[in-house]
Order: sequence, then C-alpha cells, then structure tokens
Amino acid sequence: METELINTDFIEEAQSWVINNQGLLIEYAVNIAAALLTLTIGFIAVGMLTGGMNKVLKARKIDSTISDFITSLLKYGLLAFVIIAALSRVGVQTASFVAIVGAAGLAVGLALQGSLSNFAAGVLLIGFRFFKAGDYVEAGGTAGTVHSVQIFTTILMTPDNRMIVVPNSKILSDNIVNYSKEKTRRLDLVIGVSYTADLQKTKEVLTRILDEEPRVLKEPAYRVAVNELGASSVDFIVRPWVLAEDYWSLKFDLLEKIKNELDANGIGIPFPQMDVHLFREEKA
Repeated sequence: METELINTDFIEEAQSWVINNQGLLIEYAVNIAAALLTLTIGFIAVGMLTGGMNKVLKARKIDSTISDFITSLLKYGLLAFVIIAALSRVGVQTASFVAIVGAAGLAVGLALQGSLSNFAAGVLLIGFRFFKAGDYVEAGGTAGTVHSVQIFTTILMTPDNRMIVVPNSKILSDNIVNYSKEKTRRLDLVIGVSYTADLQKTKEVLTRILDEEPRVLKEPAYRVAVNELGASSVDFIVRPWVLAEDYWSLKFDLLEKIKNELDANGIGIPFPQMDVHLFREEKA
C-alpha cells in the first residue's frame, strides 16, 4: 500500500512539474529540434557547396590536387561552423565553447605534432607544386602515380594498382623525383658484348636499330659508345631520347630487338662463367 502511495505521489509531482514548466519544456524541445534541423541542413549545404566548388575548380582546369585540398579544407571548416551554430541553438555559450575548443586544440596540437607537420607539409606541397595528379614520382621512400594530396597524406597508386598512403611530412623531408615533369626522358641501356666481337659492326647494328625506331627522338640526338671494358664484356651505352609516355614500352621493345639483331649478326652477349680445373693427386 505504501509503495502504491509513493508511486502515486511521484506521478502527481511529475505531472505538476511538467504543467508548471510546460513553457520551458516547449522552448527546449523547439531549441533541440532547431539544432537538429541546423545540423541536417548544414551538413547537406556543406556537401553541396564543397561539391559545387570542386566542380567549378576542375571546370576552370585547376589541378585536381589543389582543388581536392582546398575542398577538404573548406569542408572541415564549414562543418565546425555548423556544429558551433547548432550548439548555440540549445543554449551552449559559443564564446566559452570556442575558448574550450581552443584550449583543447592547443593540447591536442601538442600531442599531435606529427599531424600538424603533415598538414603544414600538405600546404607547402600544394603551394610549390612539386607534382600534380597523374605524375609518376618517387617520394617518401616509395614510388607511384599521384592520385591526390589530402590534408595530412598523399595517395599514390602503384603500377600494379596498389594504393600507398604517404604522410605529407615524410614526402617533404625526403627527395622527390618527378618522372612526369618533363615531356621527354633519356633511356639509358647498357649492352655488353663479347671481347671477340667486332666493335665497329656492333656499333653499326645498335645505331641502325635506333634509326629505324620511330619513337626515338631526333633531337636531342641519341648516343651509342663504348662505355667500359668489363671483366667479361665490352659494355656499350645506348642512350636515346624518348617521350615520357613511350619510355617503358620502348625500353622493353629495344631490349628484345637488340638481342635478336645481335644474334642475327653473330655478335655474342657474354654471361658469367667459371672454369673449374681438377688436379689428380699422385699417391706416394
């Protein structure tokens, strides 16, 4: 009986509190609904705005690495503004909130110095434009085609379609080799022939192969010369200039053609050999 009386009293007090604070509850409900609506509309608007800006930047032929970086930076900044606006709708003092966020940001910044250095490195990579999307580079101890430069990392794609995520600070602190920066590249081949081979004939064969290859550029002129008298071979250097996009296909084709032409002309290509001499020990 006492339990029923307590429950009845509690319900009556709750109903009385609700009736007395009905205006306050309605105000809180409206503020919460407004905050949720602000978040929903804000997130949608940010997505549409950043997506539209990205399209405009790309339509203006801005490099995708720059457009993606600017879009990401703008997106996170606007999202932070939307969240602060939503919190202000539910009565959170944004001034004190910003101060708290600033203090927390300082603490987090000290704890995440690596991330901040990656961010700063990303800004420098975009600003100095050492490479752009689509360039094949060696950077940060790896190599691949640049997919995009993010706020903290750079995405590379390897020739066998593996994705490599490299911290921006690691790229900026290491050597950067951009193979796609210039339109032309020099193809360096070393061809070893036997010491018994006719060097003049060998040079003529190598020169003819380059003259007949349409992908070899006339300017700058190619170079064919004896480079070294090695331990078991006479080494020729073959250095034609080619368009960057023809580099790998021409390299493979030239190696195959050189081997076939040297064989056809009786010019041997030596390989490491070992002579083993056996001596019979005479018994006493």
